[in-house]
Amino acid sequence: MNITGAIVLFSVTWFLTFYIVLMVRTRTQGEAGEIVPGTHAGAPATEDVGRSALIATGFATVIFAVLTWVILSGRFTVDDLNVFGLEAPVTADQ
Repeated sequence: MNITGAIVLFSVTWFLTFYIVLMVRTRTQGEAGEIVPGTHAGAPATEDVGRSALIATGFATVIFAVLTWVILSGRFTVDDLNVFGLEAPVTADQ
């Protein structure tokens, strides 16, 4: 994996974890009991985006480390993804 691939992998991992953290940490106005007139009860009451970004960064770093280890270790190859057996794997003998 080159540096560009690592940056893309971390970026995708970070954004996915950020969206999950935002959904988990969001407290709606209905839950808070203070609904602003003209808004839906499911609208967010308050959100600390900075804290959510820090939490997402922590989770994304751990997930990124695991994914990087899996990619660089060579334990799994593209041939392992051929679960349906659609094509025979290419070997050095062919």
